[in-house]
Amino acid sequence: MSVVRGPGIVGVGETPALRHPDASCSTAGLMAQAVGQALRGAGLAPADVDGLGVASFTLRPDRAIDLAWRLGLRLNWCMQDEMGGASAINLLRQAWLALEAGQADTIVLVSGDHFTGADFAGLVRGYNRSATEYLSPLGCEGPNPLFAMLTQRQMARTGLRREDYGALCVAQRQWAAGNPNAAYRQPLTLAQYLEAPLVAPPLGRLDCVPVVSGASALVLRARPQGASVRLVASDARYNNDQQEGDGLETGIADFAPALWRRAGVGPEGMDVVSVYDDYPAMALAQLRDLGFAGTDDLPAFIARRIATRALPVNTAGGQLSAGQAGTAGGMHGLVEVSRQLLGQAGARQLPGLRHGLVTGYGMVQLRYGMCANAAVLAAEAA
Repeated sequence: MSVVRGPGIVGVGETPALRHPDASCSTAGLMAQAVGQALRGAGLAPADVDGLGVASFTLRPDRAIDLAWRLGLRLNWCMQDEMGGASAINLLRQAWLALEAGQADTIVLVSGDHFTGADFAGLVRGYNRSATEYLSPLGCEGPNPLFAMLTQRQMARTGLRREDYGALCVAQRQWAAGNPNAAYRQPLTLAQYLEAPLVAPPLGRLDCVPVVSGASALVLRARPQGASVRLVASDARYNNDQQEGDGLETGIADFAPALWRRAGVGPEGMDVVSVYDDYPAMALAQLRDLGFAGTDDLPAFIARRIATRALPVNTAGGQLSAGQAGTAGGMHGLVEVSRQLLGQAGARQLPGLRHGLVTGYGMVQLRYGMCANAAVLAAEAA
């Protein structure tokens, strides 16, 4: 008797992270590259696609349906999401439901942004009403000052030092060396990390994600024929604490126990992990919320599991080394874990993978991120 398989991720694509793109670069063009790459990897053509999910800050004035037309897609299902680092898992969860419900057979999810200097400055200055009406007039433009304060609070609470954050950044740079798409692949030493100019104390330049232009894409099928990646469990929290908490605990802490129960496996069973790393402090907060480490154990956890790379975290370099292409920052981790589980990670491929974890985080209001989500994925053999 044959087993009927559910939906699966069957292809991934990602453009190089461009620090200084040429004048011909565009958000739609980058997205088209990532989608084309993902489809070719899955052995599919645009004519096979009947669903599209898009996340972007800079695609406008075009939207998802405009991109579909430009890509030559005829769709049964179309969705757009603009929740930054949480967008990728938002899209994944909704696409999965659509495939299970028979609303589409093949869905492409793509996130991407192209920034000029003026584009990015305008984005952070007018990010939302809080930025426009309260933060920007005070000279607090962008998230660096807000997360500098949060990092100060985390250091006071946990005993973490700048050297500990540096060890995380150095480890991620080592992973990035195997990723040809990463913006920064050259070796990084702890001394170089500590010597980098301070941006908003205690944050130095290497604690802040480099802004890049790029795009990432996934292909999902309702009934995959070959190897695929299955969504085992997922959860999300939005506006979890009404911005009244201290920011050191994300919404992930609220749903993590239930997520692991539904997945039937815990942190110890994760073979590869991607946590949203807009700042080292937030990568560590999410790892703690998920149960990989305790509040009182974070310095030792970094030395024992992160610096040694015993726990494979952000194996494409994370955003801190690979770069943050706007909304593609969240999709970067989802693409990497899917790539690893599909066995397509090239020089950085890990052996014998079964389960992976991805998180999303973001959308700053007055202090820190309001959106948090996570997904447990599993490799499915052909």
